[in-house]
Amino acid sequence: MNYFRTAILLAAMTALFMSVGAMIGGQTGMMIAFFMALAMNAFSYWNSDKMVLRMHGAREVDESSAPGYYNMMRDLAANADLPMPRVYIMENDQPNAFATGRNPENAAVAATSGLLNALSKDEIAGVMAHELAHIKNRDTLTMTITATIAGAISMLANFGMFFGGNRDSNNPIGFIGTIAIMLLAPIAAALVQMAISRSREYEADKLGAQISRNPLWLASALERMSEITKQVPNMAAERNPATAHMFIVNPLSGARMDNLFSTHPNTENRIARLRQMAQDFTGTSRVASSAAGSVPVSGGSRGPWG
Repeated sequence: MNYFRTAILLAAMTALFMSVGAMIGGQTGMMIAFFMALAMNAFSYWNSDKMVLRMHGAREVDESSAPGYYNMMRDLAANADLPMPRVYIMENDQPNAFATGRNPENAAVAATSGLLNALSKDEIAGVMAHELAHIKNRDTLTMTITATIAGAISMLANFGMFFGGNRDSNNPIGFIGTIAIMLLAPIAAALVQMAISRSREYEADKLGAQISRNPLWLASALERMSEITKQVPNMAAERNPATAHMFIVNPLSGARMDNLFSTHPNTENRIARLRQMAQDFTGTSRVASSAAGSVPVSGGSRGPWG
């Protein structure tokens, strides 16, 4: 991942937020916006994981309640050289998953019951390795900050439109320019969020394939998930579309305007990259044979998943 590019995009998001504040209240508004951003990000830093897990009705499981799933996560975490994350299941028929938490020491992974029931053990391992990659890359914190600022920009823009923006005659762009910025700022924020999210999905695919030690597991999982998610709605995600970027595949139905600014890269492109990666692992057959025992899963077949 190009971390410099991500830093620039986050700086642009913050600058946009402060600009909207300035349009509403001049220099005072800009400073208020700045301190609002600090306060919201501080709150998100400490509480975002709990909030997101609660939004999606996730329940924590352990080795006794979901032995296969839990032990798989323990083996994958060891492969990734990460502390064991908290492990959750969301009762949802759509196959999907996400990771959250402010750092690897305070991380959680959540998979839907649909994922655990519909996919093979190898495919599940590929998906959950992808989520551990997000934790290892500290994407969970970056994406939380991005989503928080993007939401705040939309909130400020709506506030500015309601009160008419800053009518101060010293405003160099004038009232019409202010209104234009109020309209365009949320779109710009969505585009920046989309750019950050898509880049990090590709990086998590790559690192996740290295953690599971077989890129074809994730490629197969993405192919199956892409088909099923088109048919099975995720109502929790539909109620909370701001969290859609956290999932490994877009959980939204496509009926919403949100999908015009999808935070997920094209699934076919992701699959093609993973298959190319498998070939680069000195030949697909060698990858498959060497990876077959790389992530031992306790508990046999799908029964112990949840």
